[in-house]
Amino acid sequence: MRLLERIRKEWFMIGIVLAIAGAKLEPSIGVNGGPLKPEITVSYIAVATIFFNSGLSLNTEELTSALVHIKLHLFIQIFTLAFFPAAIWLFLQLLSITPINEWLLKGLQTVGCMPPPVSSAVILTKAVGGNEVMSAMLLFYILFYFGTTESCPRKCITILGSSSSVPFTSIFSQLFMTVVVPLIIGQIVRRYIKDWLERRKPPFGAVSSSVLLMIIYTTFCDTFSNPNFDLDKFSLILILFTICSIQLSFMLLTFIFSTRNNSGFTPADTVAIMFCSTHKSLTLGIPMLKIVFAGHEHLSLISVPLLIYHPVQILLGSVLVPTIKSWMVSRQKVRL
Repeated sequence: MRLLERIRKEWFMIGIVLAIAGAKLEPSIGVNGGPLKPEITVSYIAVATIFFNSGLSLNTEELTSALVHIKLHLFIQIFTLAFFPAAIWLFLQLLSITPINEWLLKGLQTVGCMPPPVSSAVILTKAVGGNEVMSAMLLFYILFYFGTTESCPRKCITILGSSSSVPFTSIFSQLFMTVVVPLIIGQIVRRYIKDWLERRKPPFGAVSSSVLLMIIYTTFCDTFSNPNFDLDKFSLILILFTICSIQLSFMLLTFIFSTRNNSGFTPADTVAIMFCSTHKSLTLGIPMLKIVFAGHEHLSLISVPLLIYHPVQILLGSVLVPTIKSWMVSRQKVRL
């Protein structure tokens, strides 16, 4: 029974391993032009499904009460969209002198450009008892994210040294049609079936995760069908160590910044800041990379750091939950 319960909880992580293994065994099924036709089913249908599903599940009815936490949101956005990518870039200048695979390094830089997630960060914040207003603000974050100077896609393309001939208009129109439009439509539909959704509680997370596994599978099918694919174990181990170090360092940094005497943040705010500022969205990130770097021969290597970052942030967060919760309770007692 314990084994079955463990599998039920970790099915998505197991699914990632199986998807990559399946792509290794028979890559011809999921390559562009193959039986799955990922250039249509993944690039358009799968991505749009994920964000329509997100639109249905987002409880933005709480948005009014969430808007009063302006300082909290500004801190998280500045840290996520400005400090995080800049710090990663500086850190990678040091790693560039090592023999680590250059495409993994560039993939790690794209991780820095990704937005915060709604799932892992909010779940961990709730587990500790922190401020949960982030969940109500996700829709605004996504619209802001795509509206600020075409932030992530342009940053990613710049990072990878693509030429000025990149079809920005085509990329952003596809991102708008497959990300923003389905998200907004999902929110509109939610207004009409809200009571049914709250009564039946559909498995939104399972649906998005299943579609995401298909995207991961087709991404690695393209990789393993490429005879020039090469990933050494040293690079992989070093990237794993680097990601763990980055997450722990940034969590400590956000904790120090948000607990200063003049910060104005409550202990509950600090918990939200620690998780929401340092976590990155796999659900947003993988489809975005799939669109921006469609057909790129090193797409899967670019995706590897994000695929590692996701389980690491959940694992580290889960391990730290009891310690952070004890700290928050003790601080709240002192404030009383």
